[in-house]
Amino acid sequence: MWDVHEDTAAALGMKGWLPAPARPLLRPAVRRLERRGERRHRLLLAEEGYRARFRDDHPVVPNTTYVADEPPGAPDDNRAVYVGHISAARGAHEMIEAARLLAAEGVTVELIGSADESVKPALRDAQRRDVLRWYGFVPNDRALRIAEGAMVGLALLHDEPNYRHSVPTKIIEYMARGVPVVATPNPPAVEIVEPAECGFIVPFGDAAAAAEAVLRLRKDPDLRAEFGRRGHKAAREQFHWPVHAARFVSHLESWAGQARPAAIMEPAADH
Repeated sequence: MWDVHEDTAAALGMKGWLPAPARPLLRPAVRRLERRGERRHRLLLAEEGYRARFRDDHPVVPNTTYVADEPPGAPDDNRAVYVGHISAARGAHEMIEAARLLAAEGVTVELIGSADESVKPALRDAQRRDVLRWYGFVPNDRALRIAEGAMVGLALLHDEPNYRHSVPTKIIEYMARGVPVVATPNPPAVEIVEPAECGFIVPFGDAAAAAEAVLRLRKDPDLRAEFGRRGHKAAREQFHWPVHAARFVSHLESWAGQARPAAIMEPAADH
């Protein structure tokens, strides 16, 4: 079985360790490997947006999280957090600039996660100047405990192909912990945040707009508390992993011990 959790070909464009001239050459090769993998394996997709990459219809089981019955507590008024890997494409420079603007207002930005080599100098410099706190790598469960109670969870992803159809799991994790969200307008983020009314969507690359959204929540404790409640409610109803786990297990059980159908057997060599 192949559990598909990333659009690998699209993600190559954001890999700093991969030489830029090689990226366009590798994408078609990755697509060919995916098609070959489809013939050899049963697939489970983590995103509806992954369907178009494959020839056959495959079941989708979203990548979600556990959501407590009640949110941990009301959002505070002095912390904005980000949990996850830190890179330019994930908004590193916008978060650093927003942190600079917010530090002057007494708001601390906390970045929790490992970082690409290309952004580490800027992060270290910002930390030396007390602009932000950068924790480096922290196990996810501990990172989310640090994030609990924050005023805002940041998700300032760029407009990249891999983000246009991938559900931003960190947004769901913020919501699950009653943390209001400030995110950029990649379609999956908009489709989660706007119906739930649990945060603000700000333009791509606009650190000032992100900082302004954070300050708006700081000035309105009732709004941030309401955003936190709404986000938690939506996460519990739509993204609580046990809601989806039964379907995941059902697929595995139905495939266990079965011979692969002819449709996915390795075909004869092409001529």
